[in-house]
Amino acid sequence: MFQTISVTTDARGVATLTLDRAEKHNAMSALMIAELTQAAAQLGADDTVRAVVLTGAGQTFCAGGDLGWMRDQMAADPDTRFVEARKLAEMLQALNTLPKPLIGALQGNAFGGGVGLASVCDVAIGVETLKMGLTETRLGLIPATIGPYVIARMGEARARRVFMSARLFDAGEAVGLGLLVRAVPASDLADAVEAEVLPYLSCAPGAVASAKGLVRTLGPRIDDAVIDQTIRALVNRWETDEAREGIDAFFDKRKPAWNSKV
Repeated sequence: MFQTISVTTDARGVATLTLDRAEKHNAMSALMIAELTQAAAQLGADDTVRAVVLTGAGQTFCAGGDLGWMRDQMAADPDTRFVEARKLAEMLQALNTLPKPLIGALQGNAFGGGVGLASVCDVAIGVETLKMGLTETRLGLIPATIGPYVIARMGEARARRVFMSARLFDAGEAVGLGLLVRAVPASDLADAVEAEVLPYLSCAPGAVASAKGLVRTLGPRIDDAVIDQTIRALVNRWETDEAREGIDAFFDKRKPAWNSKV
């Protein structure tokens, strides 16, 4: 059914949603964005599903947005850019509002949009060797559509430490920032995720869904107006000379003009 992700469900109703572009470090292409949105709708509507585990195939959880997809946006007209940015924003919101517990199992690095995916999980656990980073500004872009979820997870003060600098940080710092609840050896990841899943199997599914919906409404506001604001911010950055230079420099395997680091 899917080409860039896979979904399996065990006899208990625990679904595993796997990003399945290992050869591309699970970077989010237009197709993956569409398939994640579809999977969220299907899992949310399936009464037999009690919990969902989000993970990645291969060594990387998610490297962020596919740079080929980003380059396509540079060449597109403004209306097309807005449509594509909205698809990304709607995918994130679909996962964020999934009426099932969503547990992130980060088996590897998460950059850019990968940090956003970790942030829409109710709980995220990562291997202790992973690196994370909001790397968009290296490319002349900004963490726009993922921004509300990252800030809801970290809080503004902690987000300011990593939101603009594109600095990479390790799993221990990710725990301190609130992105991960804990970091574990790779051999312990499955058991740690199972410990998060197991309590839900004794809870009333409808009550869990209602409780999740309530806590989301009590937290930072992420409504249509906020999402539209992030879409406009992303589209505006795609239209800048910095973004064009950053994406071109990546594909040309050179430093962008602003990089003065020796």
